[in-house]
Amino acid sequence: MSDDTTRRGPPGAIADQHREHAEALAAWLPTLERQLPEVARALVDSLDAGGKVLICGNGGSAADAQHMAAELVSRFERERRALHAAALTVDTSALTAIANDYSFERVFSRQVEALGRAGDILVAISTSGRSPNVLAAVETAQRLGMMVLALTGTPGEPLHEKATWSLRAPCGRTARVQELHEFAMHCLCGLVEELL
Repeated sequence: MSDDTTRRGPPGAIADQHREHAEALAAWLPTLERQLPEVARALVDSLDAGGKVLICGNGGSAADAQHMAAELVSRFERERRALHAAALTVDTSALTAIANDYSFERVFSRQVEALGRAGDILVAISTSGRSPNVLAAVETAQRLGMMVLALTGTPGEPLHEKATWSLRAPCGRTARVQELHEFAMHCLCGLVEELL
């Protein structure tokens, strides 16, 4: 039987990651406390008016898009009506057809064009803030009269500047940004359920 110590990372590696996460979250809390209630109210107002929430992102952010859509459609922590939300990352036929017929840069914008309407909300997730297909989706959403919630990291440009609301995690490390995005999404889903 091998010694447990041979399988662990360098001393302090996990503690360092925890410290980095905790410091970034603590720095972000005032922004979340100020912005999330406003975003939650806008989401509920849009949904109550027959609108929908469309969500997109790449890689880990694609998984976050699906996670958020699932929390809204099914439920987060409370029983309530199903909410009209969809991740634009799940329809492989649409994704591959658009990428093949147009370009990968249009895989989300083409779906926003098809599904989005004025008053709907696009949640655009990009840890760098520079994903071309996410930025194209934002431009299409704005052209249609949709509102945009950006989830990004630091510096988060140009996505940060293009959004109606921008939740920019105060960290440039992808893993930490993704962890903070999940925290923000859970808080947002909780606030939405409180308002409902």
